[in-house]
Amino acid sequence: MPKSLPELLPDAAGFPKTAILTPKVHRVLGLNPSASTGPGTNTYLIGVDGGEPLLLDTGTGLAAYFDLLRSHVAEGGGRAPRRCLFTHVHGDHIGGAAGVAALFPGITFHKFPWPGKDEAYPVRLARVQDGDVFRGPGYTLRAIHTPGHAQDHLCWYLEEERALFTGDVVLGKGTTVIPLDGGDLADYMATLHRLQGLSAARIYPGHGPVIDDPREKLAFYIEHRLERERQVLA
Repeated sequence: MPKSLPELLPDAAGFPKTAILTPKVHRVLGLNPSASTGPGTNTYLIGVDGGEPLLLDTGTGLAAYFDLLRSHVAEGGGRAPRRCLFTHVHGDHIGGAAGVAALFPGITFHKFPWPGKDEAYPVRLARVQDGDVFRGPGYTLRAIHTPGHAQDHLCWYLEEERALFTGDVVLGKGTTVIPLDGGDLADYMATLHRLQGLSAARIYPGHGPVIDDPREKLAFYIEHRLERERQVLA
């Protein structure tokens, strides 16, 4: 008999809908739990303590998410984000773009381009390249092109906290899927090694809880893929 969603996601019910992870970083859950998204997509408000936050990812676009985001922003002083960054074009991360545009008029959207995919979303997407930096009061956020899960995937490095927002490259629980469309295992392995070189102190993943041992997590991810390769060869 197929398992129910609560059986597949035993921790989803207890995963907080919002969380103040640090004064600078707040998490707002996309409210889209599933076997592939875990408790749901994590979206983040970054630079909250400086009064000019930006938003990272937008979930799938559920009305309940927009209500949650609106109320959390209001409770934090009412300063709406003026910029929205994306990790990648998959629908559970960018699907809410149009709703966020309606919620926060004048907000701008920024991502690494994927021609043929980006056009599915009715917002203007400003081009981001590897190494681009976004600054605001109290935060410096650097784009890192990290293909493998998706060819347009960006991780974002918050210099003030030595923290890495990893989207779907590294998850709070489980391991990452390498899709046929836009995925590449060789690129993914190169991405993991590149992330190791950052010596991040914390990982904020696109799904699941915060990772406080990035070095151990990345080493596990690399060994997991190598073990799969050994199994195939055997």
